[in-house]
Amino acid sequence: MKFSARQISEILEGTIEGNPDVEVSSVAKIEEGKNGSISFLANPKYADYIYDTDASIVIVNKDFKLQQKVKDSLTLIRVEDAYACFGQLLEMYNQVKNNKVGISKQSAIAESAEIGEDVYIGDFVSIGENVKIGKGVKIFPNTTIGDNTVIGDRTTIFSGCSIYSETQIGKDCIIHAGVRLGADGFGFAPNSENNYKKVAQIGNVIIEDHVEVGSNTSIDRATLGSTIIRKGVKLDNLIQIAHNVEIGENTVIAAQSGVAGSTKIGKNCMIGGQVGIVGHIKIANGVKIAAQSGIGNSIETENVIVQGSPAIPIGDFKRSYVMFRKLPEMANQLKELENQIKH
Repeated sequence: MKFSARQISEILEGTIEGNPDVEVSSVAKIEEGKNGSISFLANPKYADYIYDTDASIVIVNKDFKLQQKVKDSLTLIRVEDAYACFGQLLEMYNQVKNNKVGISKQSAIAESAEIGEDVYIGDFVSIGENVKIGKGVKIFPNTTIGDNTVIGDRTTIFSGCSIYSETQIGKDCIIHAGVRLGADGFGFAPNSENNYKKVAQIGNVIIEDHVEVGSNTSIDRATLGSTIIRKGVKLDNLIQIAHNVEIGENTVIAAQSGVAGSTKIGKNCMIGGQVGIVGHIKIANGVKIAAQSGIGNSIETENVIVQGSPAIPIGDFKRSYVMFRKLPEMANQLKELENQIKH
């Protein structure tokens, strides 16, 4: 699909310098721009690329001043905030690209399932008994939707996902490829023979509205009750969320982090990559946890920043790290003192 500079300018409420009829069909970095592509310039570090780019359209800030003439083939669109406007275009481009409608003849849908209007269900999708799918939902190929699952309006589920039975997914969610929702929690009880007997996991997973779950992330069903991901949460790729965990509104967690069972994380938290959080603790609202930290106890104070394993307040961690780096020097000084005392 092609868009002209005039159309883009109207959408972004910008002004055109150049050919208003030039058309683009792809997006690109300014340094990799090609004929028929659109890019943007917001960071002054990349300003020199605007004079050499082969992009057909570049979005710039209104106050950006050219130091020399750009190529005749280049059209500029001046806006208040080039970065924000380009993000808006990317969102529109993504919606157009994924705007599929229709139900594949190679899908398997139970007769008891309720399917909303304007949905897309791809090849080899399996939809179980009593599933309810809202309007505008998109389910890409090779995905399995278990019995009694509910999926809210306009949610997108990409290829190769497994949504186990009784899972509830809200509106406007994005579930990326390879996600597993509702697998059994890690529940085993040792017996007298020191073997482990599986504890049945009969709860479910609830994903509220506007949640995004990155590829190959797993969220386990609760033993009893629900594992809950609240409204607006963003989870990166390769995250493990255990049974009966609750993550508060608008919390974000980076890749390769793990949260053990029954832990409650507050709203508006920011958790870095490769963070490990033990089970049965609480983390207050607004807490920030630096990458590779280990959280072994509850954090009850809101809006604190912690780092380390076990994690401590970030100021204490930085001071301790300075001392840690000096340990070899301090050890040498101790040896010198010992030698002086001996002699």
